[in-house]
Amino acid sequence: MSYQFVYTKRAERDIDKLDAATQKRIKKKLEEFKLDPFRYAEKLSSSDLGSYRFRMGDYRIIFDVDGANLVVLRAGHRREIYR
Repeated sequence: MSYQFVYTKRAERDIDKLDAATQKRIKKKLEEFKLDPFRYAEKLSSSDLGSYRFRMGDYRIIFDVDGANLVVLRAGHRREIYR
């Protein structure tokens, strides 16, 4: 089953703040994760931010699942994303 990514306004702002090379890397990885997201995702222990996360080097993508949609809630560097 292939999923679609839906971005919140906050996630779009977070991604726009990143440099162009990081944006391109995140986009490429998310396309790979679209086919089997739960193979790469880890469940968050606290669901304050979201339910799952993708790890991409020093960057994290926080998301929830809504049917066939993966709702991207936040994106950012690991030292800042959980604050």
